[in-house]
Amino acid sequence: MDTQRLIAFVVFSFSLLMLWNAWQDYTHPKHAVVAGVPAAKGPEASTNANALPPAPGQALKGVPQPTDSAQVAIGARAKVVTDVLTAEIDANGGDIRDLVLSKYLESENTPFRLFEEKAGRNYFAQSGLIGQGLPNHKTVFVLEPGDYRLKDGQNELKVSMKATTPNAEVVKTYTFRRGSYVVDVDTQIRNLGQSELDAFPYYQYLRNGLPPEGESKMINTFTGPAIYTEAGKYQKVKFSDIDKGKQEHAKEAKDGWIGMAQHHFFSAWLTRDPADASSREFYTRSLGNGEYSAGMIMPAVKLAPGEEKTTIMSLYAGPQELEKIKHLASGLDLVVDYGWLTVLAYPIFVLLNWLHKLVQNWGTAIILLTVLIKLVFYPLSAASYKSMAKMKKLAPRLENLKQRFGDDRQKLHEAMMKIYSEEKINPLGGCLPILVQIPVFIALYWVLLGAVELRQAPFALWIQDLSKPDPFYVLPVIMAISSFIQVKMSPAPADPVQAKVMMIMPVAFSVMFLFFPAGLVLYWLVNNVLSILQQWRINTVINSAANDSKH
Repeated sequence: MDTQRLIAFVVFSFSLLMLWNAWQDYTHPKHAVVAGVPAAKGPEASTNANALPPAPGQALKGVPQPTDSAQVAIGARAKVVTDVLTAEIDANGGDIRDLVLSKYLESENTPFRLFEEKAGRNYFAQSGLIGQGLPNHKTVFVLEPGDYRLKDGQNELKVSMKATTPNAEVVKTYTFRRGSYVVDVDTQIRNLGQSELDAFPYYQYLRNGLPPEGESKMINTFTGPAIYTEAGKYQKVKFSDIDKGKQEHAKEAKDGWIGMAQHHFFSAWLTRDPADASSREFYTRSLGNGEYSAGMIMPAVKLAPGEEKTTIMSLYAGPQELEKIKHLASGLDLVVDYGWLTVLAYPIFVLLNWLHKLVQNWGTAIILLTVLIKLVFYPLSAASYKSMAKMKKLAPRLENLKQRFGDDRQKLHEAMMKIYSEEKINPLGGCLPILVQIPVFIALYWVLLGAVELRQAPFALWIQDLSKPDPFYVLPVIMAISSFIQVKMSPAPADPVQAKVMMIMPVAFSVMFLFFPAGLVLYWLVNNVLSILQQWRINTVINSAANDSKH
């Protein structure tokens, strides 16, 4: 395979992969609900979206419990406002029904909403107790409604609510802190009965199966439950697998957390003590109508008559800021999903982050990172370009050979090998350098795609958000021009059809880049420009050497 064909194959394959992902999302929308027509239910589907979690010991079986309400009830609300978020807590179960991250934008003037209560798009954080007559996420708590605001000089804010049953009195307290996306959830339980009480705390999400609103169909990122245990490591659970009852994830462990991931943001229920080795059960279930629950059940809290105990848990709900979340819990940094190229992608991000600290501009950091990567691969790239330049000079001679030998493939091959030997050219010399760089490029692609740090990060002039497409398509157009120049500088394929494909490729590839984040297009453009300069320099040196040899 010659270099031109290899380049065409790599570019075409990568383009085809991304286009296929986009096509799959377009033709098979994730669990959309048609008005009046409930989504198909899997073997574990419940009759409504307000189902209780499996009973302790039954999470492995995923048996849903009967319920008496087909709708999520709405009650008294506490609105909590801190410097980084705004949350709404409903008296029904003490759910966090709405969560706005005030430092991030959904659109130009709309703050980003992670949790929300919206028909067809419900996404809540819930908690409760499993046990006879104990409050759960359907129980109505006594909650003082109104606004709770973190005042100047105040570092934490608490919101408490109480529920009383014949068996127990439960006080649930949320603690919000300045500058933090971690919310502590303390549940105080008092046994009001005359016999020992077993209370199993559970923590879960209720979420629709749709990708986030506004997510580009050209960029395929994961949305759904994620579970981490030391034994099973990081496991993503597709909503489609839950529908089929084929979800594969850890069911029991003595460590770990459960979360709900999406592009740039996530939430996770975390044990507050990193050394906590309490056994826990994980579950994921389809609730029907395009909604799902995912959660974990903690060991029983045993209380003698009149005894009082408090369970503790933390909820993280915010951006996937790698350097901050990796300290919160083991494996939490894996929600920034680089796939099988993590071993390459993580060091690249660390370097990009370091460059940003130096220049204080993510666009400039991307340019510098591209230059550094180009320098690292310069010896390999130089070898590739030299081979391509020599092959370009031989193109007329090779074409004459094809006309001379016609369909005699054996003689043609022998004549070509003779020319390669005389000119000391390895026809595969340009292949290996390109192959070596492919994993690095793909890793960088995922780094730039997954970095929430690029969200709302301005570069210069009209580029005010590197995570969104260029609003005026200037970068993709310039990138198309640079790609066209690269093709013209490369040796033309002898096959006329292949030559036409190579000329069309930059245009086709650039059309796809119209919908890509500006940060990705900026990287590709800078890489193209550097490649053109490198190729021009090598061509000049080779031509100069050839002229000197003639004289």
